[in-house]
Amino acid sequence: MIIETTKMEKVFERPQTLRSIATHYCPGCGHGLIHRILCEVIDELGIREQTIGVAPVGCSVLMYNYLDVDMFEAAHGRAPAIATGCKRVRPDLVVFAYQGDGDLAAIGTAETVHTAARGENITTIFVNNAIYGMTGGQLAPTSLVGQKTTTTPTGRLAEFSGYPIRICEMLATLDGPAYIARVAVSSPKYVVKAKQAIRKAFETQLNGLGYSLVEVLSPCPINWHLTPTESTKWLEENMMAYFPLGEFKVAREKVQK
Repeated sequence: MIIETTKMEKVFERPQTLRSIATHYCPGCGHGLIHRILCEVIDELGIREQTIGVAPVGCSVLMYNYLDVDMFEAAHGRAPAIATGCKRVRPDLVVFAYQGDGDLAAIGTAETVHTAARGENITTIFVNNAIYGMTGGQLAPTSLVGQKTTTTPTGRLAEFSGYPIRICEMLATLDGPAYIARVAVSSPKYVVKAKQAIRKAFETQLNGLGYSLVEVLSPCPINWHLTPTESTKWLEENMMAYFPLGEFKVAREKVQK
């Protein structure tokens, strides 16, 4: 008996920029998916050899192990400052900062705001999971009112801890930023839009338009005390209500400095 075999075309594979090693991320965490999207965009734009990334302090502190690009490790909250220095010294490079909500919106608030206000021609990927992930699930600047964390076991009280900070809406009021968007990775349809926004942010930098930031709503099942499936539902029903998705600022021409 003769069996004919047909070679199947490979239509889905690991991005070249994403190293083939196991990550330290928890099951259901969004960081791995965001890494993949980022690497796909870098590959498609053909910028791997000219890209510099800045890793933060937080869950993605070991990011330099997973991406095959040159990386800096920044002190807590200082990724925008490191990225700014790198871009000013080597404006020919593509520079991005990758930060969580504690890193960017708490200890790094000043660096974030002033980097955006200056219109620095860098790209920031801001991962918002509404909690401090690496250090045990404490209250973050983006934790929702009523959300239970290890430091707010009965839920966040606005009169005590204030309200969650909407980074995109705040930065969009400044003249410096060129592109500001918020996306999510809780389902395939949102992943597609997330990739489009991240690509647009890098194209904004490549075109010399100025500062770009993409906020990515991401699940944290372990610290939310939910299953991965439950966490995506919680994100869409709760986080998206307070942090609406969309583009908040889109530059049409070169920013005047």
